Amino acid sequence: MSAAEDIRFMSLALALGRRGQGRTAPNPAVGCVIVKDGRVIGRGWTRPGGRPHAETEALAQAGDAARGATVYVTLEPCAHHGRTPPCADALVRAGISRAVIAMQDSDGRVNGQGIARLKEAGIDVATGVCEAQAEEDHLGFTLRTEQGRPFVTLKLASSFDGRIATGTGESQWITGPLARRQVHAMRARHDAVMVGGGTARHDDPALTVRGMGDMPQPARVVVSRRLDLPLMSKIGQTARDVPVILCHGRDAEPMLQNTWRDLGATLLPCQTAGSQLDPRDVLHQLGGHGLTRVFCEGGGALAASLIEADLVDQLVGFTAGLAIGAEGLPSIGALGLGSLEAAQRFALKSVTRAGNDIYHVWTRSS
Repeated sequence: MSAAEDIRFMSLALALGRRGQGRTAPNPAVGCVIVKDGRVIGRGWTRPGGRPHAETEALAQAGDAARGATVYVTLEPCAHHGRTPPCADALVRAGISRAVIAMQDSDGRVNGQGIARLKEAGIDVATGVCEAQAEEDHLGFTLRTEQGRPFVTLKLASSFDGRIATGTGESQWITGPLARRQVHAMRARHDAVMVGGGTARHDDPALTVRGMGDMPQPARVVVSRRLDLPLMSKIGQTARDVPVILCHGRDAEPMLQNTWRDLGATLLPCQTAGSQLDPRDVLHQLGGHGLTRVFCEGGGALAASLIEADLVDQLVGFTAGLAIGAEGLPSIGALGLGSLEAAQRFALKSVTRAGNDIYHVWTRSS
């Protein structure tokens, strides 16, 4: 295969892998393509719940034709026994002659062992093809593996002057229907949708994916130190149907904790920092719960705490063409900055149009 062909087939594997984002946690959303004589004979991506793995799916499609073929996989094949046997062993048994791997797996149970196993079996191994894109796609998995926390997308939908509601609290709808549909698509690519307690109390959001057909729903996370949330809210009344995770202070009222458990919610006690929950511990607890990708939709206080703690990996903005004025509610709460130099800067990734709104994506600056 030429370098151009390697990139083309790996790009296909990456696109397949993205189909699993938001559905495979705590496992990575891997894509795999098997090619023989320039033709794709097997395709696969990690299935909901993390199994079957992408390589297993692709090998099942390829069958006996996999012998002598080239496999393209977006993450190093696993080399350890979990609920399923190692994918590296499956590739060896199938008779694959060449393996092209986008990036090495930093999980201590793998971390080069899968590559070594393929090489020991006489398979020609190439690594680093489309590595930068693979690292971006798998960032949630690697952050959880290396730092114990999930990837965080912070979404802000605001007026031209950065307001998310009027002075009277009216907020529906600042942005248009196409922007809202895009938000639902982004929710679907994350393991959980997260809001602060104030947003849960004021807006009574469902935090579900709607208008996208029948699909697995992300978990709903509410960050509320005292658990002073309405029990008859949409989240409370559907906790047995769609997972609800409540991050709360260790001093939350025990009776409230028991009531929310009875409703079906999962409770994660978190440490405090001053009068608020410590955002680092909140994310650490969510990572320990198995989440790899979290989509935060505010409110302002939670957004400020995540930015201040340098925990936002991707910043997504939907900006509408209207001004609300200084009396409106700002999209981000107080950060206590004394200088511009102290403000965290993000790198612009893309700007597109979403109906009559602007959709812009920013990533953590290196």
